Amino acid sequence: MSELNYLYGAPLSKADFKTTAEDFMVDEDLGIEFTGSGEHVCLQVVKKGENTQYVAKLLAQKAGISPRDVSFAGMKDRHGVCSQWFSVPVPIKKDIDFTELNSESLFIIAQQRHNRKLRTGCHKGNKFSIILRNVTQPLDILCRINAVRAGVPNYFGEQRFGHDGHNLVMAKKMFAGERIRDKKLRGLIISAARSYVFNQIVNLRVAEHGLAKTMHREVFMLSGSNAFFEDAISDENIARLASGDIMMSAPLVGTSEKGLTEQEKIWLEPYQDWCEGLGKLGLKNERRMLRLIPQDLTVATIDETTIKLSFGLPKGTFATALLRELVDYTDASPRVHKEQDAENENSSK
Repeated sequence: MSELNYLYGAPLSKADFKTTAEDFMVDEDLGIEFTGSGEHVCLQVVKKGENTQYVAKLLAQKAGISPRDVSFAGMKDRHGVCSQWFSVPVPIKKDIDFTELNSESLFIIAQQRHNRKLRTGCHKGNKFSIILRNVTQPLDILCRINAVRAGVPNYFGEQRFGHDGHNLVMAKKMFAGERIRDKKLRGLIISAARSYVFNQIVNLRVAEHGLAKTMHREVFMLSGSNAFFEDAISDENIARLASGDIMMSAPLVGTSEKGLTEQEKIWLEPYQDWCEGLGKLGLKNERRMLRLIPQDLTVATIDETTIKLSFGLPKGTFATALLRELVDYTDASPRVHKEQDAENENSSK
């Protein structure tokens, strides 16, 4: 993401991110009222150092079912302490003590029956608690907090594109005719390609207009919905933007130019190969909000080189999109160190 434009200028401070699992804590806000009965057991799990798929596999083994039958609202980072909900199909007359799975890396804190399984994206959002260590210029971070509260570019995070952008390399091969037989991998590659084009459009808009200034014509999204419409800027639309009824957006490209402004069509010209490749897949045009506004962003100075950030974000957005506007961070997680060590070892051979 370092090549993408900053809304508030490049941060001056550097810091380490995810030095320990406890430095990155995520609490999933499901926002669902359970029925209390039904053939699905919903489990709130706190995991540390484990990925979501691994936890799903453990729950499936305990229930004697296939891992594909275990559902969850969203993937959570492996290197962190994350709480999230899973649903497991369990017959009404059958009781399973899932707490027997509790360990140093996994703990089940709640269990509820529900009349339907959880689906991807059914949660409201996530609450984050992040500790930055080895901060070089804490005052610069503090000076940026008030600006960031007003919103940052809603970029997709680098994790969307795979290690070293591998998913984008695969996307180019797929658009060139290479077949990807694994459906899950194919889905990840398509998502990465679409996200890449979105980031480029937002990047250009930040450079030319920022996020506050509207163009003569905009494609607006209805708040809390994926519905969108194109319209000229007007007194009514200015009032609706101010009230939060509608939001400015950027394109997730698909089969046609429907839902694109003339300016966006110009911006997309250098990415026609990507657009054509995505269009051939039959994806319909969609939109994504342009500005990411954190909820209840707070900051606490722990010591002269350590800062704690707390905030909430809507589902489908990335904490790193906010973090990059505050600090030039380095992922210090053990996973990254292992990958770097492997690369250094290979390069020395």
